[in-house]
Amino acid sequence: MKATPLALAMASALSLAACTTPSGPVEVTRFVAPDRLTELGSGPIFVESAPGGESDSLALAPYKAAVAEELRRLGYSESDRAGAGQIARVSLVRYLVGSGGKRSPVSVGVGGSTGSYGSGVGLGIGINLGGGAKDRLGTELSVAITDAASGTSLWEGRADFQPPEDSPLARGTANAQTVASALFREFPGNNGETIEVEVTE
Repeated sequence: MKATPLALAMASALSLAACTTPSGPVEVTRFVAPDRLTELGSGPIFVESAPGGESDSLALAPYKAAVAEELRRLGYSESDRAGAGQIARVSLVRYLVGSGGKRSPVSVGVGGSTGSYGSGVGLGIGINLGGGAKDRLGTELSVAITDAASGTSLWEGRADFQPPEDSPLARGTANAQTVASALFREFPGNNGETIEVEVTE
């Protein structure tokens, strides 16, 4: 019997689903200064570590690079600090989530609080000294964009991703690109919104 177009389409969809593994959504929360919307998405911008972090940290480097790439895609041009009209401050926290859902920090948070505007995202230092099996490796990436001259907050966002610990998206450049891409999806977003961005391996 000859396969119908509908049957072929369904078989193709099932085959694709079998080849992809859900890694869980990236939860994204964003805050926007409504009266400064026109200033976002263009002009020279400088990407740096949030206050309180090591500016040359190897752990933060791929995340700053991923953020810079997303900003360029949006229409910004990366600049040195002296020539920047806006500053993007990046902070990072990595943590483990056990089978019971308990969150346990596994390393020193890179970058400090992103400021008082919006959610004030960015966590401090935490070290896990306990044992027990952990099944998810979490990443919390926070970015605050401020006006370089006045320091006024223009935009603030946080992306939280908890893929399985053995997922190829749990570490390194793949992890950095995944959370940065989700964070800036449909930029700048709506003030105070929380969305979920689905990702697959």
